Amino acid sequence: MSKQIPQGRDFKQLDWIAKLMDAQFSIPGTNFRFGLDGIIGLIPGAGDLSTFAVSAYLLTVMARNGASGYVLARMVLNVVIDALFGMIPILGDIFDIAFKANMRNLKLMKEHYVEGRYRGGAWKVVVPILFVLFLLVAGMIWASYKLLVWLF
Repeated sequence: MSKQIPQGRDFKQLDWIAKLMDAQFSIPGTNFRFGLDGIIGLIPGAGDLSTFAVSAYLLTVMARNGASGYVLARMVLNVVIDALFGMIPILGDIFDIAFKANMRNLKLMKEHYVEGRYRGGAWKVVVPILFVLFLLVAGMIWASYKLLVWLF
């Protein structure tokens, strides 16, 4: 038995944020879409950290609304891939535009509800992973800053 995707304020907000970050804009005459993730990511350090924060927020809303640990683990993996590759100057920004982690995660959440695999919240899984990821991203930004200071 499949369940309907909840249409509450949280899910409308998730749709809006995911689209804004990954697919808000298009190149005229093409089907190519991109969002603020690829644009904000051009700001060294702060851009990657802020787009990571938005992805982490989306994950917490999904966890609060009952995504299973398995679905959340897949979503976290998408965010990790996006954050790690997104830190590479220029190439990472191109990767961000193509990968669209937030849209992937929103699709996973919708499939989770449509397939009826709802198994309750997953805070015990998400919070430690997000904390470790945040420390990892912050450490990489700090190391990049120190390297730039040392070079210049």
